[in-house]
This record gives sequence, C-alpha cells and structure tokens, in this order.
Amino acid sequence: MTRELSEGAEIVGELLEHVLDALGLDGEIEVVEDEDTITGLVDGEDLGLLIGRHGQTIDAIQHLASRAVLQGTEDDRRRVVIDAAGYREHRREVLERLADDAVDEALERGVPVALEPMSASERRIVHEHLRDRAEIETHSEGEEPERRLVVSPAA
Repeated sequence: MTRELSEGAEIVGELLEHVLDALGLDGEIEVVEDEDTITGLVDGEDLGLLIGRHGQTIDAIQHLASRAVLQGTEDDRRRVVIDAAGYREHRREVLERLADDAVDEALERGVPVALEPMSASERRIVHEHLRDRAEIETHSEGEEPERRLVVSPAA
C-alpha cells in the first residue's frame, strides 16, 4: 500500500523532475516526508552537475523547493531537504571532521580557529556537532557569502 504524498511533497517531486530534465540527467526521484520534513532524494550516476561546486547547486535547488512549497501550499511549513547520491551525509561527515580538527588546533594552540566559509545550514551542522563540548565555544562571523564558523577555547 503506497501512502499518498502531501501537496508539498508533490511539488518537490515535480520540481526535481523538471530540474533533472533541464540538466539532461537521469536519476531516480523519491520523496519521503514526516511531520517536520519533506525530503527529495535523487539517486543515479553522474549527479555532480546537480550537486554543483561545494554543493551550491543542490543548495539552490533546495531553496527553490522550499519557496515553491511555501508558495504552493497554504499550511505546509515543513523543512525541505534535497539530497543527491548521498551528498548531504557525506558533507556532514566532512564538516564534522573539519570541526574536530579545528577543536584540536584551537585547544593545542590556545587561539581561535576559523573554518572555511560555509552556508548557514553547514554552519548549523558544525554548531550542533560541537555544542556539548564544554572546553570550546563556537560563533559565526563575517558577511555572506564569506561567513565562517570560529572555534575558540572556552574562556
């Protein structure tokens, strides 16, 4: 028995179909949803064009999908996540390793360590990963698109 998708989830699926067609890419699209999130998953070969450099394209598609859901439905305020070929989980692992390395460096040298510029969603991943570490503090500084997360030894 297949569960019927919400209007917001239908919008996400249709948008992904249009994007794949426009980019000339083949991929399987799956849309899953829960109370908080609508997730559009794309699986296939050679999805680098969909992901883009440093995830910029997939982030833009995710932003468009979020806006389309907000504009296209009256009551759907859930978060929209777009992922392709497991990119989001891979990027999370990379960001967590970078964060751990920054903690080690900040504590070893006793100085703040700034990470590479990253999107708000990536900075949130790092803040959440490090939030229970009492020996350090994190904050963001700079202006978009050069805003970066800084790891400092706790005062």
